[in-house]
Amino acid sequence: MRIAVVGTSGSGKTTLARQISERLELPFIELDAINWQPGWRALNADDPVELRKRVDQATQGVSWVVDGNYGSALGTLIPSKASHLVWLDYDHAVVMARVIRRSFDRAFKGTELWPGTGNRERWQSWLHASHPIRWAWSTWARRRTQYEAMISGPSLSHLQVIRLRHPREADLVLDRLRYSATSSVSPS
Repeated sequence: MRIAVVGTSGSGKTTLARQISERLELPFIELDAINWQPGWRALNADDPVELRKRVDQATQGVSWVVDGNYGSALGTLIPSKASHLVWLDYDHAVVMARVIRRSFDRAFKGTELWPGTGNRERWQSWLHASHPIRWAWSTWARRRTQYEAMISGPSLSHLQVIRLRHPREADLVLDRLRYSATSSVSPS
């Protein structure tokens, strides 16, 4: 299985993708960890060709779980390779509550977000337009429209799309994916 977990900032992509990875024993690929370099240098802005190369290499395996978007830099690279797409399409209020809670936690603890980068959430970054809280607020509606268009297009008709409308559906998707994984294994 090759599973892409998508949704707007703060929707819970990384958390759910890690859970799927652990339960199905699939390699986990975090796009933010590939994109964000030391000093908050973003490959998607500074070197999108390098980002695409690294993500393409990371997704060469026969099975994986990827979380993240980066549609402008990666296009349909990941969805075209994926067998399943899990879309966290939660209400705006749910996403905002999650991203605010996560940002407070990260800023308060000061933990490094991606090992070796030195990148930490800082209170003063909350004023920037690119901060996850502001980003989630301004991109929520646009992301919904983009994903609806993407999954209805013929180039991705091979995908098994699982659209979650509420966080309580996450346990169900884990069971559904586990069933799909075991039923696709042919007996010897």
